[in-house]
Amino acid sequence: MKVVAIVGSIRKESYNLQLAKHVQARYADKFELEILDLAPLPMYNQDIELDAPQEVLDFKAKVKAADAVLWVTPEYNSTISGVLGNAIDWMSRVDKVMNGKPSMIMGASMGALGTAKAQMHLRDILFASGLNSPLLPMNEVYVGSAHTKFNGNGEMTDQGTIEFLDTVIANFQEWMKNYL
Repeated sequence: MKVVAIVGSIRKESYNLQLAKHVQARYADKFELEILDLAPLPMYNQDIELDAPQEVLDFKAKVKAADAVLWVTPEYNSTISGVLGNAIDWMSRVDKVMNGKPSMIMGASMGALGTAKAQMHLRDILFASGLNSPLLPMNEVYVGSAHTKFNGNGEMTDQGTIEFLDTVIANFQEWMKNYL
């Protein structure tokens, strides 16, 4: 199974990027995970959507070729980040590369609730927009107090979180059998 991770933070030391890298390394024997970089994407502009820049075409091609998407969202002002919203804008237009593509959501933050509000908004966006992406049900991953769960090298060290992720990833794999 080939999965792409769309991380809604472009910060180099982002806890969400660290979470995606943890998933990439820990479950490498279960699926291939490519972490996509949102930084090169220009702001969505309908004037150029039919002749999109190569960065957009490459990004959309990787999403289209994947079997599933892992959304890893930070929470900015109680919602998703601007870069994540921009990526969604590009994917929801013209060739609609997310149409019917299964996905799951997770996120990490220093707050106690993780990224609960942002994930709720992202779920609404994925259902209501032109993305039409079925989501893994009842397996919410809210990594709160993220600054205590990763070491200085960006490695997840919290055993409870690791074990919880093991369960959720197993559920994701089982659920994905409906789509492969």
